[in-house]
Amino acid sequence: MAVPVRVRFLPDDIWDTPEDGNRYEVIDGELYVTPPPVERHQNASSVLHVFLGRYVWEHKLGKLYSAPIGVVLPGGGSGVQPDLVFVSNEHRKIIVERGIEGAPDLVVEIFSPSTRARDRGIKMRAYAAAGVLHYWMLDPRTRSLEPHRLGDQGYERQGTFGPGSIFQPELFPGLDIPIDDLWS
Repeated sequence: MAVPVRVRFLPDDIWDTPEDGNRYEVIDGELYVTPPPVERHQNASSVLHVFLGRYVWEHKLGKLYSAPIGVVLPGGGSGVQPDLVFVSNEHRKIIVERGIEGAPDLVVEIFSPSTRARDRGIKMRAYAAAGVLHYWMLDPRTRSLEPHRLGDQGYERQGTFGPGSIFQPELFPGLDIPIDDLWS
């Protein structure tokens, strides 16, 4: 009887996946498949993209992308597709024709019921290990945004911004993001 072989996926495998509407990611050699996001998820992503995109464009800070865009993280084990990705002009060399190869300055993940544990767990650790300086998590269920900044011991939460609050990101001085607008 043949012994089953454990398949380890490569980060570059994210570019060889079916075009079936699902999102494929490789994290630490494991393949994850996520169905298309629901409307509330997409609305929050779109609104946040408008706030950040306008600011990044006006200040000529770099490039902002929304999913799907492939990101191969340094370290050789993970190829992901965050909901939003910001790459500063300083790190622009990591942008290549097929996507991003390196650690972006900011990644944003918006929870779905099927991704909540992964976004808070294995993906958060992968982003920290890769040196992604800023990681924001949005939770449609609680209508909140939780920014994290990479420190000596991993990510440190910079607060939790819920209904009625305004988030003023350290990465984008002078920008105000009314949290309620993300869920309207």
